[in-house]
Amino acid sequence: MALLLGGSLHVVADSAWDALRDGRALLLLRHATAPGLGDPPGFVLDDCRSQRNLDERGRQEARRWGELLRRQWIERPRLYSSRWCRALDTAREMRLGAVQPLPALDSFFENVEGAEWQTRALCEAINALPRGAPLVLVSHQVNITALSGVYPVSGEGLILALPLTVPARVLARIPPP
Repeated sequence: MALLLGGSLHVVADSAWDALRDGRALLLLRHATAPGLGDPPGFVLDDCRSQRNLDERGRQEARRWGELLRRQWIERPRLYSSRWCRALDTAREMRLGAVQPLPALDSFFENVEGAEWQTRALCEAINALPRGAPLVLVSHQVNITALSGVYPVSGEGLILALPLTVPARVLARIPPP
């Protein structure tokens, strides 16, 4: 299936969208555009003012993700996010339903020693969920790279086969809409 995204043509196999809709795959997004790198020194997880946050471009990207998913008949997915504000805001701006924070999706940019453990914990948590409704996750570049070997740009998504493994089996890469 060819989709017009951001003025250019990208091909995403129907089978990848089908797998996502049927609960045989999940969509893992890197949070939308939030200018900068990492977080300011001394940031506080529960205080968005202390973190790097989405800009207007990022909020628009997130809304376009919601529109794209609705066009793919994914209207009420199970939606999980890192607890970082830029990830939570990406998930909320998609306007697809309630967002559940999942610590296994939290950034380990400042704690790379925990990457392997946290990646295994994410796989265990996701694989323990019942199959069924589509699953959408919002996380960070370091987490996605550790899981899949792919270095995603801000707002990029990967459709990954379930059960989730390391390395993950990538069915499709979807650029930011």
